[in-house]
Amino acid sequence: MSHKGIRGFYLVLNKIEEQLIADANCNTVTTGDITDIDLNKQTIFPLAHIIINNVSQEDQVLRFNVTILTMDIVDENKEEGADKFIGNNNEHDILNTQLGVVNKLIGVLRGGSLHTDLYQLDGIAGCEPFYERFENRLAGWASTFDILIHNDITIC
Repeated sequence: MSHKGIRGFYLVLNKIEEQLIADANCNTVTTGDITDIDLNKQTIFPLAHIIINNVSQEDQVLRFNVTILTMDIVDENKEEGADKFIGNNNEHDILNTQLGVVNKLIGVLRGGSLHTDLYQLDGIAGCEPFYERFENRLAGWASTFDILIHNDITIC
């Protein structure tokens, strides 16, 4: 079948994955259940993980509510003399670079190439930092937003 509405799930995942993997600060893009990902493999980081929270049908569009986790491994500096503000790790660097990854994705959904291709951000994107998440101490951002695509399925 060639209906975008039927293939829309695949198309949204593929478009987001293409955009994320093109970023120099993203080595791997995954989707599905985050607990199924081998997060102990250090070679996969920095990592972005796509979660489709839900899809709503609205007239001629499908609304995908999506959460993107962008993350990297926190490295601890073993030397004494930690900076009181920054600490003894690279957490601030991770938050800076991974916010940049998701910020670029949001930008192309809002007015860039994905927007032109009719994968469009609707409303605002909320970005929430996380620290020391998962077993191997990851830091990054959980960004949630809505993407609208045309629903061209016909009712006959």
